Amino acid sequence: MKPANSNLAIRFATAGVGAPLILALLYKGPPWGFYLLVLPATLIGAWELFNMTHAEDRVSQVFGLVMTAAVSLATFFAEGNARILMTMLILVPLLGPMLTLVRLGEMSTAALRVCAMAFGPLFVGVPLALLAVMRRDLGEAGPGYVVVTIMFAWFGDTGGYFAGRFLGKHKLYEAVSPKKTVEGAVGGLVGSVLAAVLAHFWFLPTLPLSHGVPLALVAGALGQAGDLGESLLKRSTGVKDSGAIVPGHGGILDRVDALLATSAVTYLYTLWLA
Repeated sequence: MKPANSNLAIRFATAGVGAPLILALLYKGPPWGFYLLVLPATLIGAWELFNMTHAEDRVSQVFGLVMTAAVSLATFFAEGNARILMTMLILVPLLGPMLTLVRLGEMSTAALRVCAMAFGPLFVGVPLALLAVMRRDLGEAGPGYVVVTIMFAWFGDTGGYFAGRFLGKHKLYEAVSPKKTVEGAVGGLVGSVLAAVLAHFWFLPTLPLSHGVPLALVAGALGQAGDLGESLLKRSTGVKDSGAIVPGHGGILDRVDALLATSAVTYLYTLWLA
């Protein structure tokens, strides 16, 4: 088992490589260029998800991957077309249970597989695509909203890590994630709020603090819930990490579990209140 300091160093090194690429695509590249980064990450995350929920069923894993790709493409290219979006929202939950009827497998896991195939493509495919939608549709502020969305998740994760490590005493949800603490959760919220403050004064002045702080609290809290939700999925399927593609971080899902929530919350904010 790697020491915590070694693991942390690998995490920072990985972020040091990935962050410049993300920023370059956001600020210098075309909107579709950033989506070309989002789409592979989405597909890898979907593959990890269906490898957990549909272990040893390659046909179902591929089917789930194809549906997730379709959901992501529809979310990005629909550009507000209600017919495309409604068709996606209706068909995906219908097709998932039908596949399980065809590939029944163990009856004891059928309910999990039905729900995973019906909801998984939407759960992974829509939120990550919304990052590219914000980049494309919000004009000059688009890249900034994407960055602050990522910061809500990353700063929350970092704040939770340090607060939990040095101050953590009270377990948050031991049955799901034994290492998480109440103090870590509070530290995570502080990290998310710090992200909103930095964004306002640094690169996103159009996000007022009166909006940014509440947005950070909601996004940060739901991001932590997303983290716990993925931990629950892993524990229930007997998996330690969703994958090993990101050095020091595990799988893609391990890294974007909070981002799935923060991207959805930030997008809804820009849709209704920004």
